[in-house]
Amino acid sequence: MCDRHGDYRVPDFTRFKPSRRRFLGGTAAALTLAVGPGLTSPAAAATGIRATHGTGFCNLNFFLAEAMQLAKDDGLTIDFVNTPTFSDQVTFLGMGQVDAGVMPYTSFMALYDAGAPVKIVAGGGIEGCVLVAQPGLDSPEKLKGKTLGTFQLDTLEVLPYDWLKKNGVAFKDLTVRYMGSTPEAVEAFRAGALDIISTIEPYGTALLTDVKGAVKLSDGTDIYGKGYTDCVLAVRNELIAKNPAAVKALIKGMMKAQALAEGDPQAALNKLVGSYYKTSMSNAQLAMGRQPSVVDARNQTQFILDRTDSVAEMGYIKKKPGRDAIDWTLLEQVIAENPDLYGKLKLKSA
Repeated sequence: MCDRHGDYRVPDFTRFKPSRRRFLGGTAAALTLAVGPGLTSPAAAATGIRATHGTGFCNLNFFLAEAMQLAKDDGLTIDFVNTPTFSDQVTFLGMGQVDAGVMPYTSFMALYDAGAPVKIVAGGGIEGCVLVAQPGLDSPEKLKGKTLGTFQLDTLEVLPYDWLKKNGVAFKDLTVRYMGSTPEAVEAFRAGALDIISTIEPYGTALLTDVKGAVKLSDGTDIYGKGYTDCVLAVRNELIAKNPAAVKALIKGMMKAQALAEGDPQAALNKLVGSYYKTSMSNAQLAMGRQPSVVDARNQTQFILDRTDSVAEMGYIKKKPGRDAIDWTLLEQVIAENPDLYGKLKLKSA
């Protein structure tokens, strides 16, 4: 499940020079979560990572690592900054106001293209994107002239673009409506205001169940294959260069979270539902299975790079990121240094 925000444009970070005053004055709605007892000294602050995040299940390992401070044994605290919108989440990372963030790979590409010094260092969530149509719209040809509800510069926009292209229909042949949030989009589809919706689990399955005759056009696996990436962990280059141990501690903490979540899913949800996930337990249980959070995304390298073609064709980026935009070095070091932990993970790179 992911609460996506609407219309989004990447700022020109090369022309914006943030100051502390501007940052504090412009983010009154942001909240830094309190760190644990004894971790507020200047020395401890030097080992803290400030991070932004989305709200979906691709963030589960990130959330659990913060909730349980799973990097604390390695000298790192994880502090979340909650932003009012998804655009703010991405902007904060690009401006350098936070060190790391879990986000759709499409947003990372736009940041990278805009000149932000960031790299993908680990995985976020896999699968979970669903393209659902109203009853009777059961073939690509029937979709021409229909209205699609989606989210700009998101994996949920790239999925229908790629699916339609593969099935011989141009994206421009549809009316595309960019939505404000997932609940808004879901209710618009239920009311018949949208002919097609590109959404995330558990909403896709819920709509197929609740809207009689609704059609599942794609869940992404038909065009991307099993285990395709939705979100990634992105980190600023200066943190990688100046404090690689902190990045490794973060990755290891997320790996611990994945092992805990896979070993006892209900315990993980008990920790997160209500505080991190504003949804019912039944929806959370469904979403967790439909969109697993996976740290080791090395086998998705080419998939992520291939999607740059679509994002460029859609006009969001001018220059496609190369292989140097993705750096698995620290992830691989964590894996090599923690074979027992890595061995516990059920979902990992082949």
